[in-house]
Amino acid sequence: MKRRLVTTVLAAALALSGAGGALARTVLFVGNSFTYGQGSPVRRYHPERVTDLNGEGIGGVPALFRTFAEQTGQDWQVSLETAGGQDLAFHLDKRAGRIDRAWDVVVLQGYSTLDAASPGNPARHVAAALRLAEMMARRNPAVSVRLVSTWPRADLAWRPGSPWSGKPLGALADTVAAANRQAGEGSSRFGPPLPVGAAWMRAVEAGVADPNPYDGTAFGQVDLWTWDQYHASTEGYYLEALVAFGAITGVDPRSLGARERAADDLGMNPAVTVRLQQIAAETLGMASATAPTLRKR
Repeated sequence: MKRRLVTTVLAAALALSGAGGALARTVLFVGNSFTYGQGSPVRRYHPERVTDLNGEGIGGVPALFRTFAEQTGQDWQVSLETAGGQDLAFHLDKRAGRIDRAWDVVVLQGYSTLDAASPGNPARHVAAALRLAEMMARRNPAVSVRLVSTWPRADLAWRPGSPWSGKPLGALADTVAAANRQAGEGSSRFGPPLPVGAAWMRAVEAGVADPNPYDGTAFGQVDLWTWDQYHASTEGYYLEALVAFGAITGVDPRSLGARERAADDLGMNPAVTVRLQQIAAETLGMASATAPTLRKR
């Protein structure tokens, strides 16, 4: 009788470890205001859907990711650790105790100009990224670490006095992307960077987004920056989240469709929602869209 009971318990445990009872995958977002959604309602968007390791009630881009995942049947436990105005070295030096655990995927978003004291210099960013990746790999050797290649800042491109003044709008995004490629070449822990800056520029080049908010936003276009022309608008953070979601899960962002829940909650124009999904998918090299199969609220 006892042997039969043990056999039954073992069988139940094996069943739970199979596809039907598989544990959710885990993803940690580490970053600053570009991750938590400064300057838009994204910052406080459904913080209950994610775990804020700092206990600050942030939803941000991670909450958008979780919302997309729920609608497409993806089971992800989403956590975040963010600090405004900080780079990756800060999280390594000051927040390691909160993030040093096993994760399936870790998203690292650094300072917008790589180094506040030496804008454009990749050394500090690359060194911290490599050390964070190694720390994460000690906890889970199979971890995938993804660096975020962030967007160009209109305030640095269109106003005088910055290293990117007078250069093409995408120059800063190219600088960050190059640093992330450099980090990736230094460790096999990294998966492909998340090409948010490339998606931003694709939106501009496709006429979806206005390139220069300082001369007004053209009719029929959106402003991907918020009021400071530095941080993203709601639409900008939405595009960032779409790129992260598509790159990490492999789900085509276009499958979310015009009725996508987060965009509706945030009051976005459905036509803009669809166009940003298209931009994200094209940036990620996804050839064809799948039919939308959204779940009801």
